[in-house]
Amino acid sequence: MKVKQTIIKGLAVIEPKIFYDSRGYFFESYNQNLFIKKIGDFKSVQDNESKSFKGVLRGFHFQKPPFEQAKLIRCVEGKVLDVALDLRKNSLTYGEYEKVILSGDNKKQFLIPRGFAHAFLVLSEMAIISYKVDNLYAPQSESGVIWNDPSLSIDWGVDESKLIISERDKNLCLFKDIESPF
Repeated sequence: MKVKQTIIKGLAVIEPKIFYDSRGYFFESYNQNLFIKKIGDFKSVQDNESKSFKGVLRGFHFQKPPFEQAKLIRCVEGKVLDVALDLRKNSLTYGEYEKVILSGDNKKQFLIPRGFAHAFLVLSEMAIISYKVDNLYAPQSESGVIWNDPSLSIDWGVDESKLIISERDKNLCLFKDIESPF
C-alpha cells in the first residue's frame, strides 16, 4: 500500500496494491499491521456503509468529544468527491480543507483523523461508500458545518441547483458559528 500525506497534517490518501488477473482483482482494503507500520494505530469499532445517488451531498458532519471519530473512507462503487475540513483550533490549517476523488475504480481510501468534519458529493449515477470509524456513533454528539459556507469557498464543481441535500444538512452551522471542541 502507498500512503500519500496531504498538505493538511494528519490526512492521508491510501492506495492499496491491487492484483488483477483474468478473474478480476484482489486487494487488502485494511491490514492492521501494515496500517500501524505506515500510518499509525487505527482501531476500528464500527463499519458504516451508505448508498447515495448522483448529486447527493452529505455533510459536513462530525462528532464532539468524547465521541469524536477518525474515519477511514473508501468508495466501493461509483465516484465521489470527498472533503475533510480541519476543525482543530491549534492547527496551522484550521479552517482549511482537502478534496480527494474516491471511486470504485481507483480504490483509494481517505484517512480523516479526529478533529475534522467530513462531507462527500456523489459524482456518478450512484455510489456506495464504506468507512471504518474508531469511536461509536453518539447522536447527542452530532454537529456539522454547512456545505456552502461562503467563508470556506469550496468549489464543489457542480451546478448547486442540482444538489440533493437533506433538511438537516441544509440547516447546519456556519464555520464561524461552531465552537470547535478540538
